[in-house]
Amino acid sequence: MKVTIVFTGKTREKYLREGVDEYLNRLRRYIPLSVMTLPDVKVKPGFTEKQVKALEGKQLMQRLKPADHVVLLDERGTVFSSEEFAGYLSKLEGRTGQTTFVAGGAYGFSEEVYRRADAMIALSAMTFSHQMVRLIFTEQLYRGYTILKGEPYHHK
Repeated sequence: MKVTIVFTGKTREKYLREGVDEYLNRLRRYIPLSVMTLPDVKVKPGFTEKQVKALEGKQLMQRLKPADHVVLLDERGTVFSSEEFAGYLSKLEGRTGQTTFVAGGAYGFSEEVYRRADAMIALSAMTFSHQMVRLIFTEQLYRGYTILKGEPYHHK
């Protein structure tokens, strides 16, 4: 399975960028991986949250392919333990050639993107900034693959 991770906007904080890059580099040992960073949308004064989500959604929809299995990182999604997430990844391996995980912007996703999604996962019942989600998700993706490979990174 090929994996693409889509981020909306740049990771601004250096420490987060460095952490994300570390886990992305580690992940490349396990899976064909690509990362797509969508540019920040140009927001005019007075834009509503809905308008921002619509602009971000339009950018995203233009880049998704019909065959992509799209998984949104969303607070309304399924919450997994690390072991359950590894099992989820294992199931995806046999079902899809391309899985695209999408971390949205600060306001989440447009309705059009929700309709396109094949699945949604939540990283926690807690709320994290969209910048922190990038680091947390890449670490969990790496952890999931080390669990599948029986490597000692994950300790119970």
